[in-house]
Amino acid sequence: LLVKMMLNSVISTPAAKFMTIDIANFYLETPMERYEYLKLKLSALPAEIIKEYKLHLIATSDGSVYVEVRKGMYGLPQAGKLANELLEKRLNNYGYHQSKIVPGLWKHDTRPISFTLVVDDFGVKYVGEEHVKHLMGVLQNAYTITHEWKGKKYIGITLDWDYERRQVHLSMPGYIKKALLVFQQYLHDNKPCHTPHPYTPPSYGKKVQLAKQESTEPRLPENEITTVRQVVGRLLYYARAIDNTMLHALNDLATRVKDGTQKTVEALNHFLDYCATHPEAVVLYRASDMILHNHSDAAYLVATGARSRAAGYTYLGNDINNRQIINGPISIIAKIIKGVMSSAAEAEIGALYMNARQLLPLRVTCEELGHPQPATPMQTDNNTASGIINGTFNQARSKAIDMRYYWLMDRAQQKQFRIYWDRGVKNLADYFSKHHSGAHHKQVRPIFLHTRESPDSLQGCIKLLAMRAPKLREIIRLAGVQHKQAAAA
Repeated sequence: LLVKMMLNSVISTPAAKFMTIDIANFYLETPMERYEYLKLKLSALPAEIIKEYKLHLIATSDGSVYVEVRKGMYGLPQAGKLANELLEKRLNNYGYHQSKIVPGLWKHDTRPISFTLVVDDFGVKYVGEEHVKHLMGVLQNAYTITHEWKGKKYIGITLDWDYERRQVHLSMPGYIKKALLVFQQYLHDNKPCHTPHPYTPPSYGKKVQLAKQESTEPRLPENEITTVRQVVGRLLYYARAIDNTMLHALNDLATRVKDGTQKTVEALNHFLDYCATHPEAVVLYRASDMILHNHSDAAYLVATGARSRAAGYTYLGNDINNRQIINGPISIIAKIIKGVMSSAAEAEIGALYMNARQLLPLRVTCEELGHPQPATPMQTDNNTASGIINGTFNQARSKAIDMRYYWLMDRAQQKQFRIYWDRGVKNLADYFSKHHSGAHHKQVRPIFLHTRESPDSLQGCIKLLAMRAPKLREIIRLAGVQHKQAAAA
């Protein structure tokens, strides 16, 4: 989350740029106040080492030698902590300090430079190369470093910077193809799959809607359960970093690890087919006012055990008084609400609560990055939930809501959040709260993920609105004509 917000800050700050620095052998050569000791078998050491240091003279009766460890080395549990503490001490001497409330974010006392630090990888935002050279000089006094001025890759994410248009594309080329080689036996040679999870069309007209029941099928063998864990573990980082459309399906698979059945295997096969159909995703971030926006949604009684699902879409956009943009997400929530909700309104308030809890540290991070925040707009498509929190509805038999979610009303009154209602068709979190058909996925995918053919992710939203609201087609056509005329001029 911090890295994604930093990337948004770079393209939203005039004249700012991004580069990366890496420290070589970061864990090594760190002095230790308390020494550690190793017992090594002579049989595990090369003969030339034994001869050079005459180890046979100091070996014990069982053919072992004891080694005193005086500096950091790989394998020591405390090596990372010691190396980081020494780095922090050295940087502090030159005016670089880590934020006390946002771990991993560093700033200089006077220079317009800040960076995120992941172990020994620096992602640097700067205004003026002389400030980066100062940081590099400080590091070169004690370390061997490498640097990349164009900042094309950081923590495994490929970054395509366009400073003229003030935007950056995030991708991880080849990641999915490499992952699918491991799980190739679960792929099907059939037509393309456009849904990340199996879809069951709803039965309209039912008088009674029943909650999902626990499956009575036999539990999967341990090797199949291990495969499910491996798929979730291997693809979760990619889904969080790039392809957010996978998160809902991964959450479904993760909840079935303990009691998976044959349906879990079918869902796994379906998900991997989706990955094979859409192996390359790109997220687009564009310059904005760096104002946090959140869309919250809930799906009532869609999970087993009569539980509901919460979803959230958080992005950095413009102030409400400026032209609104739909930016790539910095955070997606697609989780099961642990408690059993007594109504759809309570589920919606529960989703708002989960989103708001995550937004609090994000607000602080934005302010630490130099972008003060107004009350964060939170959109919900449930009028009752919005009315209860904003005090426009009187609670009658909804006392169960008081126990866990009255906190939202207090935070809204403190002006930390501005919760408002809008139609469900405009709620971006709806995509992550429930299963949808393949046709729907194909329609809305351009909203959440960028394609090279489309220069602006907002085009996907315009296309979706055009399909759902025919009256807008003429407006969009006229807007296109005006755009062409402006481009020609």
